[in-house]
Amino acid sequence: METAPLSATGTYGHVEVRQHAIGVVELVLNRPAALNALSTAMARDLIATTRSLQADSTVRAVVVSSASPQAFCVGADLKERNSYSDADLMRQRPVFRAALAGILDLPVPTIAAVHGYALGGGFEIALSCDLIVADETAVVGLPEVSVGVIPGCGGTQLLSRRIGSSRAADMIFTARRVHAVEADRLGLFDRLVAPGEARAAALALAAQIARNSPVGLRAAKRALRRGGDVDLATALEVEDGAWRETAFSADRREGVAAFNEKRDPIWPEH
Repeated sequence: METAPLSATGTYGHVEVRQHAIGVVELVLNRPAALNALSTAMARDLIATTRSLQADSTVRAVVVSSASPQAFCVGADLKERNSYSDADLMRQRPVFRAALAGILDLPVPTIAAVHGYALGGGFEIALSCDLIVADETAVVGLPEVSVGVIPGCGGTQLLSRRIGSSRAADMIFTARRVHAVEADRLGLFDRLVAPGEARAAALALAAQIARNSPVGLRAAKRALRRGGDVDLATALEVEDGAWRETAFSADRREGVAAFNEKRDPIWPEH
């Protein structure tokens, strides 16, 4: 059930924060007149919201959605950049990197709810999430080489990790837009739903995730992320460390007790 925007984390200009049941928080990209084009101000809002969530131990899952009926996010605001000097562009660079890193580094599971256009930096926002739920209106792409740059907020790395280097190269080198059915076939999405259903499906998935152990969820995400880019032996040590953290936690004791007592667990507050 939806409530008003979460007062504990606040609302931030072009990003609305909504609290849902069981520790689910929704970040709504809210610049609909510009199809959520990522401006410097909007990037700063993302930094502020993700920093607040980093420090909130009650959060169990985060959904990133859009207030625009036509788009998730069309990428960097090129109208804003049109008058930029080289110095202006370099001043903007760390802001954009921090905005996307803020999503990527959230310690809890994250889900992008994608409909309409998700291009350039907008698609990089989705790729920065652990899971992508898209509807059949979704059109995604990394068109940066068509305007003289490259995907620079994680796109070249996150896309190749999701679908493999050759498929990522095809998308990036051609700068083409990929429609929902093909995108799903390529593995760009984790779930494809009917038009207009992406947000509801993402929130339902987040609620399902959030019913599980908060300690377990954070440890599992850390093991997945830290183990993904190292050799297998090192990755298994990463996994073991995360397991040990959960094994001696109050969550593990409650989970085992609830299983044996045939009831839903009541997770301790953290």
